[in-house]
Amino acid sequence: MTSRKAEAGEEALADQLHSAAIHLLRQLRKEDDASGLSAPRLSALSVVVFGGPLTLGQLAAAEQVKPPTMTRIVTGLEKDGLVQRIGDPRDRRLTRIKATTKGQKVLAAGRARRVEKLAAAVRDLHGTKLAELTRGVQLLQEIIGSMRERSNRNPA
Repeated sequence: MTSRKAEAGEEALADQLHSAAIHLLRQLRKEDDASGLSAPRLSALSVVVFGGPLTLGQLAAAEQVKPPTMTRIVTGLEKDGLVQRIGDPRDRRLTRIKATTKGQKVLAAGRARRVEKLAAAVRDLHGTKLAELTRGVQLLQEIIGSMRERSNRNPA
């Protein structure tokens, strides 16, 4: 196989993987409706739970929105008791956004619903298909790690 043919095959495989990932996430995202939160609020809550406490600016940057938009999202999450604003002990001018216990529970419940939906589909696999999926997940994790390393070496 020539280099061009190999690259075309790799591009096609990457395109299929991209499409499969999008479709998988869309199917699993349907479970998020049970949380009662909009997708932007759920996404911001996830960033705060797994990366917080964060300043409003850090959260806006992580979610790729402008600070006024993030202020509205955080205000809604705060009214729902899912996050709280806390002062920074080193810099009194800064406020950090921290997930509450309720916010952590909402996020954990959503993850559990998505994992259960996916597990139900995985339970239908047996033998070699299950082994292939296991190896595929391992390879996907390697690809993600490789992409992360490249990103860290070449920040945009």
